[in-house]
Order: sequence, then structure tokens, then C-alpha cells
Amino acid sequence: MAAGSGGDGAAASERRYELVVFGASGFTGQFVVEEVARAAASGELQGALRWAVAGRSRQKLQAVLERAAEKLGKTAVGPEVGVLLCDVDDAASLAAMARQTRLVLNCVGPYRFFGEPVIEACVENGASHIDISGEPQFLEGMYLKYNEKAAEKGIYVIGSCGFDSIPADMGVLYTRDKLKGTLTAVESFLKVKSGPEGTCVHDGTWKSAVYGLADQDNLKKLRKKIGYAPVPVVGAKLKRRGLVFYSQEFKEYSIPFMGSDASVVKRSQRYLHTELQETPVQYGAYVNIGGFGSVMKLMFAGILFLLLVKFSFGRKLLTKYPEFFSAGRFTKKGPTQKQMDGTSFTMTFFGEGYSEGQDPQSGKPNVKICTEVKGPEPGYIATPIAMVQAALSLLEDAACLPKQGGVYSPGAAFCKTKLIDRLNKRGIEFSVISKPEV
Repeated sequence: MAAGSGGDGAAASERRYELVVFGASGFTGQFVVEEVARAAASGELQGALRWAVAGRSRQKLQAVLERAAEKLGKTAVGPEVGVLLCDVDDAASLAAMARQTRLVLNCVGPYRFFGEPVIEACVENGASHIDISGEPQFLEGMYLKYNEKAAEKGIYVIGSCGFDSIPADMGVLYTRDKLKGTLTAVESFLKVKSGPEGTCVHDGTWKSAVYGLADQDNLKKLRKKIGYAPVPVVGAKLKRRGLVFYSQEFKEYSIPFMGSDASVVKRSQRYLHTELQETPVQYGAYVNIGGFGSVMKLMFAGILFLLLVKFSFGRKLLTKYPEFFSAGRFTKKGPTQKQMDGTSFTMTFFGEGYSEGQDPQSGKPNVKICTEVKGPEPGYIATPIAMVQAALSLLEDAACLPKQGGVYSPGAAFCKTKLIDRLNKRGIEFSVISKPEV
């Protein structure tokens, strides 16, 4: 496997492991471990993958490896997989982990509480870092604090490499690459389908949402501090939709998507515009919620949520009783295997732009394109696939990463790599639905 430019020059290639899954025995971590084991056993990699699991309890880590071996067949998880004991509250243990690997896959959230010590350890000790955070404040805060240092060390810190926000970020790039001409605006619509067992999400995600919404004001302050250069609007300005609207394309109601997609895509587009002089794409993210009944239920729940989130006792209630306040959508146990097997997502992208030879600065857009990203259950099947394929892109497509290290969004880091091909092969499928003529 080609050695990337690791922080300590040649040292990175001599590290004991290529990747370590930190938080391996957590709810999401266990699925990431299975996905790494599957990749390691698949024979698709350029060489044998040296990897390890890390967390607080040796017993739990061993159990996770045993379960992965049972699921995938004994050969998938050999005795050579390392087990590292390390705790997010123990800086020395994090440093020891980071020194032994080229890349840490960090599965310990909510990242706003537990993320920074891991990034700090990675940056100080020359290991790259990938997480699956959907928390814009954490992602942009880490950019402010560690971008320059990561660049100096030649390592990559890449956030939001799960369902938040690889399908959206890479989906916009895919749409751009498939349009003959200049893409100037995209709207995406997410639809999550569940089987007879319904769907549910582990309450870690719920906690991130509670604290993220409570802290909206600080996100504005943080962005002022970063002092982003404004991204120019090219082509017709994309209209913002209302809080609830009826989507003609899907014949159901839609609302703005509350996740990190819009902020992550914007960071990627800013990077592509400022660093690679590419035309920036405007973006709006929405989610389809169904008929009028769903709208009423959601509005009631949403108003209650927004009221409670403003007060500390309200946040305590929300985090203590996720099942009650989310009508069973979020639970402390997380989804069953049956629920996961029955769930899938489709993200549809409607893009518009200007045909080759047309000046995007004048006149109305005259080409359209519709693309789609489809995949399995988002939280615990698609997210580990996205995270592990991002990791393999970082390790194996090293020559195609940005020339300089730093804190990146997925689109910025992986726009020149084979990430989309890798995802296609693992069941997160990118395709063109229609290309209407000019």
C-alpha cells in the first residue's frame, strides 16, 4: 500500500497500523469494524491491511472482533488485528494510539463533547483523522483551530464522512461531472423508506441534534471568526423554499433537511472555487416527509422540540427520554437488524446550468439534469460503508488528495479520488436519471 505523506516524513509508512477504529465497541463503531474487516478480507486492496481497534475495554473490543468474525466468516478477522486500550479523557493514551497509525477512524460522538481531543492527538502525532460527524459547529470549529497545523504536518482531517454528508457532497460533484456544460445550482431531496418493522435511530444522533440546535447562535459567531470569503453566486440565484412545501416531482410534502449537508457542500464548493478556480454550485437540501398527516405530526413534534431545546431542563428531558419525544424514532437501544435490513434511502438531485459555450453569468439556465444516490439503511449500514471507503481512498488514492494537508470536507478531499467508484461497488450507487436536452 502506498505510503501517504505522513506527518513525520518517512515515519508514517513505518507505523504499525494503517488504520485504527477508535470507539470500536460503540453502537456505530461495531458496524465500522465489520466494514473494515470485510474490506480487509475482500482482496480488493493493494496489499494486506494492517489495522486495529481501540477503546476503553479490552473485553468489549474482543467481543466486537469475535462478532465480526462470526458474521463474516472466521478468516475475515485474524489474530493480527491489534487491540489498543485508549480513552477520550486520557490524552497520553490518545497520543499513543495516534503514533501507531496512519489514520484514525473516530466513531466516538457526540463530537462536540468528545471529538477535539482525538483530533488534537492525531494532528500532534502525525496521523490523519476521519469522522462521521453531522455537527457543523464541530466541523467548522476544528477547521478554525487545526487547519494550519494539519497542513504543516501534511495530514488530513476529514469530517462528515458518513451518511452526513458523503451522499450529498459527492452527489453534487457527481451531478456536476455528468452535466455537459456548467452546473450552477442543485437541490437534493432525501427519501428514507422503511420496511414493515419501521425504522429507528440510536439516541447518540438525537443528542447531537439537541445540542446542535441549542447552540445555533454560536455557529454564527464561529463563522464570523473564520472570516470565510463569500462564495459568488454564478447563474440564476437558487430560490430558498419554505419551511413546508408540496413537491410536484414527488407528490408529497418536503421540508428543509436539518442535517449538515448544506453547510458541508458549501465548504466544498468554497474550496473548489478558491483553490481550484471551479464554478461554485449553489445548493439546497430537502427531505420528503409524506402526506398532510405527516406534516401535522412533524410540526407538533418540531415546535415542542424547539421550545424544550432552549432550556437546560428541556435538554435534559429530551436526552433522557428520546423515545417519548421522538415518537419512537430515536431509542437508547438503536434499530434491530430487521429494521436495518428493511430500510433504504434515495437522494435525488435536480441540477440546472448552462450548456457548453453559454455564459453562466448572463441569461437563464438552459440545461437540466437529474441524478440519484441510492443506498442501504443510512445510519448503521451506509455510514460505515461511506466511512471505510473514504478511509481506503485516503490510504490508496493518496496521490489524488489535495497537495497540502489540512482540515477538509469530503468533497474537497476526495473530488479527484476514486471514492465514487468505491462507493458504487459497495452498494451506495450514483446514477444519472435523466438528461433533458437543451
